[in-house]
Amino acid sequence: MLRFAVPSSGSLHDPALDFLKACGIGVSRPNPRKYTADIPSLLGVVVHFQRQTDIPMQVEEGMADVGIVGMDGFLERQREGGDGEIIIEGLGFAQSELAIQVPDSWVDVTSMADLTDLAIEFRQQGTQLQVATKFPRLTERFLLANGVNFATLIPSSGALEISPAMGSADIITDISSTGTTMRANRLKTIQGGTVVRSEACLIGNRRRIAGDTEKLAPATALVERIEAYRNSRNFYSVTANVRGENEESIARDVLEHADIAGLRGPTIARVHTADDTAWYAVTVIVEKRRLLDAVNRLREIGGVSVTVTQPSYMFHSKSEAAERLAKGP
Repeated sequence: MLRFAVPSSGSLHDPALDFLKACGIGVSRPNPRKYTADIPSLLGVVVHFQRQTDIPMQVEEGMADVGIVGMDGFLERQREGGDGEIIIEGLGFAQSELAIQVPDSWVDVTSMADLTDLAIEFRQQGTQLQVATKFPRLTERFLLANGVNFATLIPSSGALEISPAMGSADIITDISSTGTTMRANRLKTIQGGTVVRSEACLIGNRRRIAGDTEKLAPATALVERIEAYRNSRNFYSVTANVRGENEESIARDVLEHADIAGLRGPTIARVHTADDTAWYAVTVIVEKRRLLDAVNRLREIGGVSVTVTQPSYMFHSKSEAAERLAKGP
C-alpha cells in the first residue's frame, strides 16, 4: 500500500481534506478516532493522519511515501541530500509567508539593510541581535544571505509575537497570513524581510516509490489527479453560438484573435435549428485571466448565448510529477 500522510490537526487538516475531495480523491474516515483511512476512488492507498510537523521526517525515513505539508515546514526540516522532496508545489491553499518582524517603534528600521546595520551596532556595543523563531534553519540561512552575520537565534515553540515586548528577543521570524496578530502585538514587516512564501505542497520519497512497482502505480494515479485538478483551476471552457457560412469561415475569424484561439484552436460543431439558418457552437479553452477578453471577442464575431464552465481536470500530454516519481532520485 502507498502510505499517504495527511495532517491530523492544525491549520492544514481541513483544507487538505477539502482539497483532496475537490480533486475527486476524497478520504473516507468513518471512525474519527482512527488514525488510518482510505480513498475509495483510489485503490492501493492508505491514509495516515499524522502531526504536520512530523510528516517531513516520516517521508524522509520512509515511514510514509507521500504527504501534504506546508512548504515552509518542509524546507525547515528537509535533510540535505535526503530522500524527501517536493513532488507538486503550490496546491492552492494554506498560503502564508515567513517574515522578519520587528517592533513598530523601530521607526528607523524599514529594510533588511537597516537591520544589517543595527546588528553591527549591537555587536559594537558588546551584544547580539536576539531573534526568536520556530524556523531556525531557514532564518539563519536568510540572515546570513542578507549580511546579518551577528545574531543569536532563540528557537521557540510557543507564541513568538510577545517575545520583543517581554524582552526575551529583539525581533522574530514568524508565519503570517493576514498580519492581524502581528499588528495587534505592535510588530511590522520590513522591506526585503520575507524569508519564504509558502503554501501547501505534496512531498514524496522518490527512492522508495520508484523502486517499488506496487507503490508506483497508485502514486502515479494520485499525483496525476492532483496535478490535473490544479492545472484546471487556471482555465475556463467558453462556448458561444455563432452564425456563419461554414465551419472554416468561423474558424478563420476565431484564429485571427490569439486571445480566443484556445490552447490548440477552437472546436466548432453545427447547431441543428428548426430553420435553415447556419449556426455553429464554438468552444475554446482560455486562461482565467483572459476570460472576459474571450467573451467579448466571441461577441464581436457574432457570438450569442455564451456559456462558461470550468473543467474539473486538465491532463497534459504527460505528467511532470508522475515522470519525476518514476525516475527516482
